[in-house]
Amino acid sequence: MGIGLRVAGRVASQQLSGEASRPQAQQSPTATQQPRYSAQGAGSVRKGIGGFFKPFRRVGGIVFLEVMGLMFLLFVLIFVQSAWRYHADYAAGPNHDRFLVSVVLGVVFIYLSLSSFWRARKR
Repeated sequence: MGIGLRVAGRVASQQLSGEASRPQAQQSPTATQQPRYSAQGAGSVRKGIGGFFKPFRRVGGIVFLEVMGLMFLLFVLIFVQSAWRYHADYAAGPNHDRFLVSVVLGVVFIYLSLSSFWRARKR
């Protein structure tokens, strides 16, 4: 549909530029109104299609947020497992930095997961 509109616009602009070189008396009123009508038709078609897909776009957004919340929750499980593996070195030890990174990333991903579910719930 987009290609068709571009081609129609190009043809209309060529017709207008070709008719602009002719004297005013020879121009027909319907030829000058044709591009306006095609633009109005394209706008109304766009509004109709947008109105048809509006509920699907809303539901699709909710599903997307819930799926992303689940993906973030999987990362939380991975980082919690990693933090549990290094929990003996939380104060001082050879894997102290890995424990801290696992905890920080776990907190970040739990925030992202919960906020994603929260945003889906608000829609």
